[in-house]
Amino acid sequence: MTSTSIPRYRQLKELIIRRISSGELRPRDRVPSENELVDSTGVSRMTANRALRELNDEGYVERIAGVGTFVADFKAALHVLEVRNIADEIALRGGEHSAEVLQNEETPADANAAAALHIETGTPLLHVRLVHFENGTPIQLEDRYVVPDFAAEFLQQDFTVTTPSAYLSSVSPLQEAEHVVRATLVDVATRRSLDMKDGEPCLIVTRRTWAHGRPVTFARLCHPGSRFELSGHFAPPGADAL
Repeated sequence: MTSTSIPRYRQLKELIIRRISSGELRPRDRVPSENELVDSTGVSRMTANRALRELNDEGYVERIAGVGTFVADFKAALHVLEVRNIADEIALRGGEHSAEVLQNEETPADANAAAALHIETGTPLLHVRLVHFENGTPIQLEDRYVVPDFAAEFLQQDFTVTTPSAYLSSVSPLQEAEHVVRATLVDVATRRSLDMKDGEPCLIVTRRTWAHGRPVTFARLCHPGSRFELSGHFAPPGADAL
């Protein structure tokens, strides 16, 4: 392994992620054990253990006690929520999408964005903040950060014409996504942007997406609780469609 300022456990994680991304390691393939990683890379057993433990926590691999570590089946893990372009969702409902851009600038990464994107706090990121409307009614406030070397021309796009999601998908196909959903009350500025009543809950979807074996974009999507719902459909593998 190369000697850089990046901690060795993170170097090892990125090495395994690259092997998964390239297809060298496929879903349900066995991942090298701690002992094998120690022998092949020269890291300590503690470093190998931390790398595999964090890969397991982040959903890349599945560790089975007494059996081994295996590449996770991301398709099975992500069935509840799909990553879709909000303009397409609105069109499917027969509505008309429009957007208002509130911010479009380069900004230093705060602690949350830095942790989500595995970078140092203060690292420059591309930042867009915009409101999506359906037939003139605000339904989503999108607050998105993008790693510059993934989409260098991100800030030059007209996001009233194309959505950030659509543009990023055109730059590189989506490799992996993670969603966290919670309901909460939001600040006055968010309520005003979404034309929400005082005390109305907001449904927030925090989304990270990966490309080339690393997280490249981090978004916080806020929706008025009275105008948004989550839905999904799942059929177990092998089940016949009804």
